Amino acid sequence: MPQDHEWPESHAEQTDVFPAVPARTGQPEQQQQREEPHEEQTSAEQLDGADQPTEQVAAEQVSADQQTQRMQPAQQAQPGQAGQQASSATEFIARPPTREQPTQFIAKQGDGELPTVTTGAAAPTEFTAGVDTTASIPPVPPGPPEPPAQQDGSSWRRFRKPAFIAGGVFAALVLVYGIDLLVTTGDVPRGVTVAGVDVGGMSHSKAESLLREQIEPRVSQPVAYTAGDVEDSFTPQEAGLKLDWSATLEQAGDQPLNPITRLTSFFSTREVGVVTQAEPNQLENAMSALRKKIDHEPVEGNIAFEGATAVPVDPKNGQRLKVDKAQSVILAHWASGDPLKLPVDSTPVTITPEAVRVALTQVAEPAVSGPVVVRGEGADGTLEPEEIAQSLTFEPKDGSLVPKVDHKKVVGAVGPDLADTETEGKDAKILIKDGQPTVEPSEDGNKIKWDVTLKPLLDVLKQTEQRELTAHYEKQPAKLTTDEANELGVKEVIGEFTTGGFADDSGVNIRTVAEKVNGAVVKPGDTFSLNGYTGPRTEAQGYVPAGIIENGAPGKAVGGGISQFATTLYNAYYFAGLADAGHQEHSYYISRYPEGREATVFQNPDGSSVIDVGFTNDSQTGVVVETVWTPSEITVRLWGTKRYEVESVTGDRTDIVEPETTKGPKEDCKASNGGPGFTVTDTRILKDASSGAVVREEPRTVTYKPQAKVVCKGGDGR
Repeated sequence: MPQDHEWPESHAEQTDVFPAVPARTGQPEQQQQREEPHEEQTSAEQLDGADQPTEQVAAEQVSADQQTQRMQPAQQAQPGQAGQQASSATEFIARPPTREQPTQFIAKQGDGELPTVTTGAAAPTEFTAGVDTTASIPPVPPGPPEPPAQQDGSSWRRFRKPAFIAGGVFAALVLVYGIDLLVTTGDVPRGVTVAGVDVGGMSHSKAESLLREQIEPRVSQPVAYTAGDVEDSFTPQEAGLKLDWSATLEQAGDQPLNPITRLTSFFSTREVGVVTQAEPNQLENAMSALRKKIDHEPVEGNIAFEGATAVPVDPKNGQRLKVDKAQSVILAHWASGDPLKLPVDSTPVTITPEAVRVALTQVAEPAVSGPVVVRGEGADGTLEPEEIAQSLTFEPKDGSLVPKVDHKKVVGAVGPDLADTETEGKDAKILIKDGQPTVEPSEDGNKIKWDVTLKPLLDVLKQTEQRELTAHYEKQPAKLTTDEANELGVKEVIGEFTTGGFADDSGVNIRTVAEKVNGAVVKPGDTFSLNGYTGPRTEAQGYVPAGIIENGAPGKAVGGGISQFATTLYNAYYFAGLADAGHQEHSYYISRYPEGREATVFQNPDGSSVIDVGFTNDSQTGVVVETVWTPSEITVRLWGTKRYEVESVTGDRTDIVEPETTKGPKEDCKASNGGPGFTVTDTRILKDASSGAVVREEPRTVTYKPQAKVVCKGGDGR
């Protein structure tokens, strides 16, 4: 070194550090480049530590890298230069390293000693200390390659800090887990809710108190529910529902040991519900009550009418409550305080709202937009919108609403307006005049043919203009024409019978029924029924209360006495030789009738038949019924063509049973002598009217019950 340069003066007995980049002999350049950021970091750290004592910094550097080499200076230092150093500390002046110029460390060794230089593999780097002073140091050969063990140590230093951090975090978590497990032992797990009430982390006693406070009032409150299209509520008490608090808390469980589960419990909730005690019979009855409210058949979309206004009926699916699943929902969630959603099975409809709209706009609304006029022969009839609405209906078919018109209702509405344009037909009658049958001619009717008249009605109803129909008429021949009556062969009496001895009130009823039956014509093969021909026999038809026998005792009822007419009719067709279509004898024998050859009849109040009497015309000619009534007797004659001579043979009474004696009622007592019970057989013998030969015999056996003798208080009741 030239004599005109001196070592830099040290001012604070500190050393300025020039970072050195150690040479990595034999390593690829790529690895050196990867390590350069680490070296730059080292330079920065060294600069940050420039205030530390030189000996400490230099020693750490030598210990860390083991690459410091002793170098001999090119020239011996002068005494004057050495004296300028204020202490034994070496001053380091750092210069940013470059790839081509490795950093050199120049350390002061003391008076008369050579500096220690740490260098890389390239040319020496110049350093300037203080003022413009430059030290020139010759290049030094690179040291030997770094051993592999030193490389492993460098890698460990690189990952040591993250490992320490991870270990610290793990230890902290273990500590937190232990503390959490210790302080929560025996409590309800975190995040647990019961019927919407958060009891997580509480003790069992506190949790039960809170649940009772929050949930117990719900026991007396209605539970709202939705089931398909039904919204309603039920009362828990009526369903027999009660809460089991102990079982509910046991269901919640204890704190879990799994650390993951405990960790997630801080951020999640778990609903465990309540444990319910249910009284089986009450719950079953409650479910049945729910079904009555929820279950309904599907309602197809349709059109209804309010007066003359068409109203759409929206379709509604049918539904059935899924009882088992609904019961499970109720038991699990009835105390939640939230409305329940009960499951149902749905039955879809076939008519859509669009189909309803089409039927409404294209048919229903035009149909009632105005009246429809029916033009008749000489008069018109008017069908008003209200009457149209009553006769027009819609039926679902293949996804559409098909309009239907009830013709009977239309005829009932407009028919009276056109009644004068029609004439009723008149059947021929066979009247008995002066002891001879006479035919009264028939008349054909002129009637509206309604099926033809109303055929275009539906098309007319779809219109809002030209709403008219034309009535079509047809001739209606009589049911019995004059020619048919003349050909029936009614010419003589074929059978007759007379009875008498009836009371006045019974006589009224006998006369009424006789007038109704008189002139009846029974064609060959037809059957005559007394109940069927007269219809109901009530006061509205002119019948009055009269005597009957009820349970063996005298009584009264509207239509009483008709049995005497029935007996008279039966004997008339008995002797006419006509086939019996059915009859029934009285239970008790009545002395004014022939034994085993009598009949009774009975109807319900509505006119329906209970016991009837009638005959079938099994001849080739017609039969006409003639009745003759007087205040004392009734006669029934049958006219036709005589076929048989009829003989009646009645046997002796057998199995006779004497009547018992009974006391009559205290009030309105009617005494009777009663009568014995017995069995008798009557035989009808039919003989050919021309030859007298026996055609057949028809025996019939009848058993009568004994009629008790009724005795009234105070004597025999007379």
